[in-house]
Amino acid sequence: MILTLTLNPSIDRTVELPAPLERGGVHRATLPATEVAAGKGVNVARVLSAAGVAARAIVLARPDDRFATMLAADGVDAVCVPVDAAVRTNLALTEPDGTTTKINEPGAPFDERTLSAVLGEIRAHSTSADWLVVAGSLPTGAPSDTVGAIMRAARDANSSIRIAVDTSGAALSAAVASGGIDLAKPNDEELEELLGLAHGAIGDLHDAASAAQSLVGRGVGTVLLTLGGDGAILADADATLHAVPPPTAVRSTVGAGDASLAGWLIAAVRGDDAAGRLRQAVAHGSAAAGMPGTAFPTPADADASRVSVGPV
Repeated sequence: MILTLTLNPSIDRTVELPAPLERGGVHRATLPATEVAAGKGVNVARVLSAAGVAARAIVLARPDDRFATMLAADGVDAVCVPVDAAVRTNLALTEPDGTTTKINEPGAPFDERTLSAVLGEIRAHSTSADWLVVAGSLPTGAPSDTVGAIMRAARDANSSIRIAVDTSGAALSAAVASGGIDLAKPNDEELEELLGLAHGAIGDLHDAASAAQSLVGRGVGTVLLTLGGDGAILADADATLHAVPPPTAVRSTVGAGDASLAGWLIAAVRGDDAAGRLRQAVAHGSAAAGMPGTAFPTPADADASRVSVGPV
């Protein structure tokens, strides 16, 4: 079983625009807006479940919140950690060429009581989990070392559990410093920030490979560096690989990185080698980018045979 944790969940509301976004203009959508109970860890759990991989999502939400009701209606195996505020709503505006503008509300405030409750659920559910995926931003008030505390709690309960981290900023920096990350999934901007590089410093594949290997050098077991339309880099102690995605008509980039992480885990569960894991990650990410809103690809959508992989 794969356990995911989303500390800052959201109801993702997506509006598809029929023409490019014009600031200050009036836009009329041709289709109704879509809504889905989401958040990075929730998105990963959905994609895993669609592939037949057992997944459970721990989320910060009251059991009577509309978010929890939506999860239950979708059949998501979820554990709710109650908080005082309603789950936020995030708005995504997608243009015909796939350009996505996001407006994210702040999450529910986070305090010591909430952290204690989260750690308790992590300990309880990690005992039966093979992986823990900690994904998404930290809510308001959460200490930067929150991810490190969560990782330690999981390993206290299950010393063999493997941990994947997909976050950014101070939370990612603190998690790397705490040690013990088996898989990190940054994008290029997040990795630039982590390594103290200038924005745009990762300008080509060799820059990307070097940056990913720098993170391996800091003790991360495997780095899955997503590069949007340029595919992804997979770096570990043995090799650095690059995957080229199939041609994709991009409709929305929301959730594509989460689908990539889920694809890597799906391939890991079935025993694929590093190249196979990277190939499946890019296949899933590309499939998600070709779908509207926060949509979730199934294995039938993500044909890994269309992804080419080679050394950098």
